[in-house]
Amino acid sequence: MVEIFLRTLPFFAIIGLGYGAGRTRFFPEDATAYLTKFVFFFPLSAMLFRFSANLPFEEIYNGRLVAAYLWGTATVYGIATLVGFMRGLDTQTVAVEAQCAAIGNVGFLGLPMLAALFGEAAIGPVMLVLTVDLVVFSSLIVILMNGSRDGRLSLGTLRMIGLGLLKNPMIVSISAGILWSALSLPIPDPLNDFLTILGGAATPGALFAIGASLASKSAERVQIAVWLSTCKLILHPFFVAIGVFLLFPVDPFSAAVAVAASALPVAGNVYMLAQHYGVAPHRVSAAILLSTAASILTVPPVIAWVMAG
Repeated sequence: MVEIFLRTLPFFAIIGLGYGAGRTRFFPEDATAYLTKFVFFFPLSAMLFRFSANLPFEEIYNGRLVAAYLWGTATVYGIATLVGFMRGLDTQTVAVEAQCAAIGNVGFLGLPMLAALFGEAAIGPVMLVLTVDLVVFSSLIVILMNGSRDGRLSLGTLRMIGLGLLKNPMIVSISAGILWSALSLPIPDPLNDFLTILGGAATPGALFAIGASLASKSAERVQIAVWLSTCKLILHPFFVAIGVFLLFPVDPFSAAVAVAASALPVAGNVYMLAQHYGVAPHRVSAAILLSTAASILTVPPVIAWVMAG
């Protein structure tokens, strides 16, 4: 486990570097927003397209892995939802807390880190996990938010979800890459070099942006943040492990990658959603900050366990 900890440490060190730059205002919030936008639309998209375009479709899509990850994620989502309603929270706040409990930072942290730790073969399972999060659960929170406000599911909400997916660069780049691969189109060397160089900025840029964005997060509502972080860092990988190893068994490598991906801290886009709807942004902020800090100690044991298994 010490070896895994040392291998993950550089990733968290870059996050720490970004946090220090943001905390000292050397890297102000405006700069963080633009860096995040740059990474999201350009390097990360280039990386996802290059990987998916070079992988056969059958190496990306795995129905049993989708079922197993869906089961584990939905179970944690359900537990957080039940606990939220038992505490007397309204539907919108419950939806935000459930999103914190079940959706991890797979795009910005998981993709570069797991590719480095497990090798490029991990890209297929990671992209599948990321796609499930974006298509299923990002759509679900929009439905719950708008449905609880309007009292019904309107055509406008469905249109918003569809447009959101079509405008999401991660979904677009993965889909375009899969289509490229399905058509068996070769990637010309200049294009491949371009994507490699641009995609190379994704890892340091994304990690630095995570750290810089954490500098503006508050640590209010610590009790709730501890509960949500426990759901995300412990319960989520536990139930996903049950899914991939017992209920919907998949090959050991894909199972290991999926469990490792589910052990990642709360995703930053949950805060953007909470802020957009004006629902519980402070508790989301605290959950992101606490889960990311705690993941330095919780992620290596999970990865060591699945690698050993």
